[in-house]
Amino acid sequence: MKSRSVVLMVLWCLLAFAVSWAQDPNMGTWKLNESKSKIPAGAPKNTTVVYSADGDNVKVTTDGTVGNGTPQHTEWTGKFDGKDYPLTGDPNADARSYKKIDAHTLALENKKGGKVVVSGKVMISPDGKSRTVNLAITTPAGKKISSSAVYDKQ
Repeated sequence: MKSRSVVLMVLWCLLAFAVSWAQDPNMGTWKLNESKSKIPAGAPKNTTVVYSADGDNVKVTTDGTVGNGTPQHTEWTGKFDGKDYPLTGDPNADARSYKKIDAHTLALENKKGGKVVVSGKVMISPDGKSRTVNLAITTPAGKKISSSAVYDKQ
């Protein structure tokens, strides 16, 4: 009887863990809705963003363009704990951090050599069907740019 209780408890914990990942509204594929976005010339533009589970981490991949229109693919794997994790594929940043503010909001920072070059917020709509990413960007030339990108969940 005791072993049956232990097995049931383990199964219950595994189910709770799986449900907690499934309920994270950030997870999935997001496509840029350009008509609702305000991305100025010279700002990077991510046309597709994918959040997926990678063990107990989150993997974020982006496809889009840098400020001059050159294609860009980035990858980041880490946790939403506010700590820096390596970012690959972005010539202007080498680390990114995400911090969970609440169930529908993340704060993010991209850094280059320890210096913040992008900061912003990712906000998921209450229905989970769209997200808005507001960014404050400092270009390599030192110019400040603000952008607001709206994405639809696929």
